[in-house]
Amino acid sequence: MTRPTHIPDVLRAGAEDAVALSAPGRPDLTYRALRRHVEQTVAGLNERGIGRGDRVAIVLPNGPEMASAFVSIAAGAATAPLNPAYKQPEFEFYLADLGARAVVLAEGDDTPARAAAATLGVPVLETRANSDDPAGTFRFVTEPRGAPAARPGMAEPDDVALVLHTSGTTSRPKIVPLLHRNVCATAANIRRTLRLESTDRCMNMMPLFHIHGLMACVLSTLHAGASVYCAPGFSALKVFAWFADCVPTWYSAVPTMHQAIVARAPRNAAVVERMNLRFIRSSSAALPTRVMAELEDLFAAPVVEAYAMTEAAHQMTCNPLPPAPRKPGTVGIAAGPDVSVMDAAGNLLAPGEEGEIVIRGPNVTPGYENNEAANAEAFTGGWFRTGDQGFRDEDGYFTITGRLKEIINRGGEKISPREVDEVLMDHPAVQQVVTFAMPHRKLGEEVAAAVVLREGAAAEPGDIRDFASGRLAGFKVPRKVVILDEIPKGPTGKLRRIGLADQLGLA
Repeated sequence: MTRPTHIPDVLRAGAEDAVALSAPGRPDLTYRALRRHVEQTVAGLNERGIGRGDRVAIVLPNGPEMASAFVSIAAGAATAPLNPAYKQPEFEFYLADLGARAVVLAEGDDTPARAAAATLGVPVLETRANSDDPAGTFRFVTEPRGAPAARPGMAEPDDVALVLHTSGTTSRPKIVPLLHRNVCATAANIRRTLRLESTDRCMNMMPLFHIHGLMACVLSTLHAGASVYCAPGFSALKVFAWFADCVPTWYSAVPTMHQAIVARAPRNAAVVERMNLRFIRSSSAALPTRVMAELEDLFAAPVVEAYAMTEAAHQMTCNPLPPAPRKPGTVGIAAGPDVSVMDAAGNLLAPGEEGEIVIRGPNVTPGYENNEAANAEAFTGGWFRTGDQGFRDEDGYFTITGRLKEIINRGGEKISPREVDEVLMDHPAVQQVVTFAMPHRKLGEEVAAAVVLREGAAAEPGDIRDFASGRLAGFKVPRKVVILDEIPKGPTGKLRRIGLADQLGLA
């Protein structure tokens, strides 16, 4: 069988009566019904003047309708999922920057995206979903207006399927277009890496405006003809009830979610006892080795850490499933694309030599949109520079030592925040930590750390600094430790180092 190179082909994988999508309190959606829904959605877009290449922003709550909107709209146009938590000025920026032809909203949803669309003159396509209907089904209630689509019908492999922005923490966000062949290559890579079969059942708790949930949970599952259970986001208070309802064979999450699950597990022992996970996946940020061990002990299932980024349509490397070795602290081996390490001059480095991680392969974006300067900086000899610093060992396992922009430069001494994180996580009272740069008048930058303590545990900043002093060189020990109830997170649940000093008033 040839590999699917566009989403309409991916959706042919599932057996007619097999479950494609499910959700709490909703009837299941079969593959037969999903394929029919996709055809109806593309026809509905075409009637409303939207066709191949046209960009459609999607602002829907997390859940099955968001999942099906992604695959069904991408089947006939270019999707641009946006964070529903944005404010009106943010929606105005993204809708204008994308050149959106329409924005999809739930009927009656009083989101700031509606006002932003009105300000810009972007048409709104309202959807109606009934709770008694199968999970993921919706219909457009906005009446067709104007001429039909110039390019109707199903998308082709070289059409854009998904348009996302980089986070833009240090500069204007860049537009990342991903072709159908890019996202399908990633779905195939994840399916192969995780050995997904039609009998698998993934529980998605990741936000579906983010590539992690869209690729790792939704599209890879559909590529395998398997089933994805769409939770309405992540909630530490509800996740075990969803586990009980879903009975998943696997799930994928960011480390902060894994940490919350571990913390709540003692109160949900009966659910944990009944679970039968085949594996657990972690991605989008570094997983502390202690949390990996706690997860494996809790669920009696292997945890595989993956390395991913938007420009690669998500996955680049992953620790393999047993019986192959997993190496805690690494992000595993190349899992689809070619992956190597490069120095500043563009030379590929040998195992053990530290440099910038670079990738190439069919999953990689053709380039940032309308940004020649960024593309010249990002691509060297056909390799994409990830901006991450690291090395590979003799067995091909990659270790990320830091984000180049996040490396702390303390008077010329370069410090990896991840190295400090790992040490502080070994303190028995510490539940969560993020190390970051704090401005310093003479040194330029100084090391600081924000810490959340385990429930019922006690520690003072001095205790944590003393603990670090016995395990780190003096210049790496945080000069400032801030103990918080919760560390500020980005919209996808990731801990963000850049800008944290400003957020905590330490700048």
